[in-house]
Amino acid sequence: MFPKRKYSNGGDNREMGFKRQHIDSGQPPPFPVVRLRGLPFDCTEADVIDFFRGLDILDILFVHKSGRFTGEAFCVLAYPLQVDFALQRNKQNMGRRYIEVFRSKRQEYYGAIAHEVSDMKVGSPSRSAPRARSNDDGNDTIEHTGILRMRGLPYSAGKDDVIDFFKDYELSEDHIHIVLNSDGRSTGEAYVEFASAEDSKSAMRRDRMTLGSRYIELFPSNPKEMDEAISKGR
Repeated sequence: MFPKRKYSNGGDNREMGFKRQHIDSGQPPPFPVVRLRGLPFDCTEADVIDFFRGLDILDILFVHKSGRFTGEAFCVLAYPLQVDFALQRNKQNMGRRYIEVFRSKRQEYYGAIAHEVSDMKVGSPSRSAPRARSNDDGNDTIEHTGILRMRGLPYSAGKDDVIDFFKDYELSEDHIHIVLNSDGRSTGEAYVEFASAEDSKSAMRRDRMTLGSRYIELFPSNPKEMDEAISKGR
């Protein structure tokens, strides 16, 4: 399984070159993933994206051990060629920390995913809430309007992935809104309009389940919040 490419930055020409290289060599291209070490313990996905500014990131997986962040992460890039550019950031700083960047392999990345999912199943308290909830607590008491906000989506996720995540419900692509930033890139959030408030409340049982390697958080929302978030990316 190769992560789906969603971002383009002059990508059409590069993609054609990528395909030609694949055909000419007769070998599958190397999996474009790097491993980072020495990350600050309050590091966020936005920090990693900024560290690799200019590169196309498909997924970021923070590594935990016994429920604690290890300071390591895997970063999947859009093209094998971008791995070389990512390695040039080795020992550059993120805040006060200098970050080590290593070449990695597909098996290591998927092994880390398996470990994270296994760790979650064991019920480690600190892994049950991988992102701070702050003012989002108390979802059970919030009135449902038929709209849910998703947080923590893989950057490569599309509307079809959201439909599959909520496969027990009748959803159309027109009712799924992936939030983009001013650069047209996914923020990792999406809004989903269900057929009824009862359906959105029922769908909350999928809160903190995984989509690919990521834990998805769900929050009741409303049309005003959804419209404001969508308009920011326009």
